[in-house]
Amino acid sequence: MYIKKLPQEPIEQLFKAILSLQTKEECEAFLDDLCTMNEIKSFVQRLEVARLLKEGNTYMDIQIETNASSSSITRVKKLLDYGNNGYQTVLERMDKLC
Repeated sequence: MYIKKLPQEPIEQLFKAILSLQTKEECEAFLDDLCTMNEIKSFVQRLEVARLLKEGNTYMDIQIETNASSSSITRVKKLLDYGNNGYQTVLERMDKLC
């Protein structure tokens, strides 16, 4: 959705960097170096909102559990329904890991 609007060479470099990570520890170290605490909190919150939406929770329950705004929940819901299936792919793969 937004990726195609950015310069492609730096985006490809980011993708290669992410795909090169082999362990949870490497992922943690990379994200800790790359992102601010608020950016990581946002990623965590959005992923949790997506998981809760997929489970069928109400917006009110999600707001209470995650402290996400209704606009954030709506944005994640829109991407679950009409996005590039990124959330679905990750959530399905996470389910298989547990």
